[in-house]
Amino acid sequence: MISTAFDVSSVFGRLVPGGLPGASGLAAAAGSGTGTAIDNALTQAQTPGAITLITGGVALLVVLVGGTPWRLARNVVTIVHEAGHGLAAVLVGRRLRGIKLHSDTSGVTVSRGKPEGPGMAFTAMAGYVAPSVLGLLFASLLGSDLITAVLVVVALLLLGVLIMVRNAYGVFSVVASAVVLGLVALVAPSVVQAPFAYLLTWFLLFGGVRPVVELQVKRRRGAARDSDADQLGRLTGVPAVLWVLVFAVLTVSCLLAGALWLLEPVAS
Repeated sequence: MISTAFDVSSVFGRLVPGGLPGASGLAAAAGSGTGTAIDNALTQAQTPGAITLITGGVALLVVLVGGTPWRLARNVVTIVHEAGHGLAAVLVGRRLRGIKLHSDTSGVTVSRGKPEGPGMAFTAMAGYVAPSVLGLLFASLLGSDLITAVLVVVALLLLGVLIMVRNAYGVFSVVASAVVLGLVALVAPSVVQAPFAYLLTWFLLFGGVRPVVELQVKRRRGAARDSDADQLGRLTGVPAVLWVLVFAVLTVSCLLAGALWLLEPVAS
């Protein structure tokens, strides 16, 4: 019998300097290529433009689709809404007595002072525009790359509301929000902070508009007759529907201005 076996490695050793790479070498090369691809993908996802578009899309989806995600996230809008009433009351010299947050995402802020006049009107007007104004502020901070400042402002807002909240669900809602903030700021990797700040900002900008629409829908059905707009109507003599229009103009204006700030990295 004539043997036809021959040493493949010796043949390739003469044809290819250094011989064939071993299995470990191939695995290392493949692993290196895969790792580089993943690193590149993560780096691209962390660019300001990508963060802006992705978080903006998620926030818009939550606000437009509604359902359970919106009902849960709307608690954040309510917290800021009532904080707006509270801050306005303090600024005009009224005595803030307490804030209540309810599981249906409604809320009440109680303050003492003159029952009429510009101060009371300003206090009543501040609620519906507060989320949008805060979103605009956050957009300006993010435009200056001040992500930490956004987290600090959120922490101060939650602390202020927690001090004044006067019911169990309100405490739960604020504490739950504070826990999420704490996890992002103190526990989560630093790469999570920027997407969180952008997502919150977009949500406040988009989420500030929808409650105004919901308010007018309720009013057309004969409900919400003691809403902020109706209170303003009684305080000023200006029809409540015009106050709803004022809310709409202000919230949409904040959305457009904030979007310009946030989308600047995409345009550039």
